[in-house]
Amino acid sequence: MANIKRRTSLKDLAKELGVSIATVSRALRSSPEIGLEMQAKVKELAKRLNYRPNPFAQSLRKEAPRVIGVVVPNLVTHYYSAVLDGIEEEARKAGYSIISANTHENSEAEVRAIDNFISLHVEGIIACLAQDTTDYSHFEEISNMGIPLVFFGRTCLPDKFSSVMANGDVAAQEATQHLIDTGSRRIAFVGGPNHLDMVKRRKHGYLEALKENRIPIERELVVCEKIDYEWALEATTKLLEMDNRPDAILAFNDIITFAAFTAIKQKGLEIPKDVALIGFTDDVHTKYVTPKLSVIEDQSYDMGVQSCQLLLKNIGGDSKIYKKIVPQKLVIRETSAKHQ
Repeated sequence: MANIKRRTSLKDLAKELGVSIATVSRALRSSPEIGLEMQAKVKELAKRLNYRPNPFAQSLRKEAPRVIGVVVPNLVTHYYSAVLDGIEEEARKAGYSIISANTHENSEAEVRAIDNFISLHVEGIIACLAQDTTDYSHFEEISNMGIPLVFFGRTCLPDKFSSVMANGDVAAQEATQHLIDTGSRRIAFVGGPNHLDMVKRRKHGYLEALKENRIPIERELVVCEKIDYEWALEATTKLLEMDNRPDAILAFNDIITFAAFTAIKQKGLEIPKDVALIGFTDDVHTKYVTPKLSVIEDQSYDMGVQSCQLLLKNIGGDSKIYKKIVPQKLVIRETSAKHQ
């Protein structure tokens, strides 16, 4: 069977079998009005062509509501809730409703979410990869079916889908340079899984700043494994227990930032005198902890708006692949400068 270029409809099944749409619909519902042989033929063809019934259309018996599906890895964080706010506001203006799915950073949950959205006949999907997703076949299926999809934050298959990303490499380089300029020399990077493009970009910027300042890159100071508070707490603690501990940390995201902050405090070290800290986060709590956190802020709401705008272009028939970059902002507070 060749790749499916769009969703299979009742009309497609009816045309293939040479029967009416009503006959196909009744056969799929196992109506007694349709013979068992015809029911079997219809169901076999529906399975072969990957037909998905539209529950909205079935329940309302009229045009399905305009719905966009959104897949996020961790809905409880400020970053993803702010992105979702931006998506919802932009979608509302265009007459769309939003259904969101939280994968909890699990690739199997991500696959289920995508499958559910296909079954629900959403008009398009906006997604951010779960941290353990390395098999992209479910997104390949989306491409083959012609369902519009836009990635934000963490992306894949750049030749098939539009994306909205932050300039993490530039921001990380700027943040690392700030740490160097204000007295730090042994700067550690604590990040997520190395296969994520977002991790690669931020780590690259950090390494570039070290190279430009002729500071040796020490492998033991670059710790990247997963996005998890307990892991980050333990990883930071191990860094701080080194004989020659780092005197600064650049943290990949909000979860890792607060874990690093806690680890430094638990060791009885002073921030930034003993260990300086900058984190990638726009969490509202960064300005209320003591000392106030220096951060690289995402424009997460704007990222949601731009993601939705690109998806609406795709839904409207624009097949061009767009790459949007939303700049991040370095906000210096109290945790990063050993001297001003």
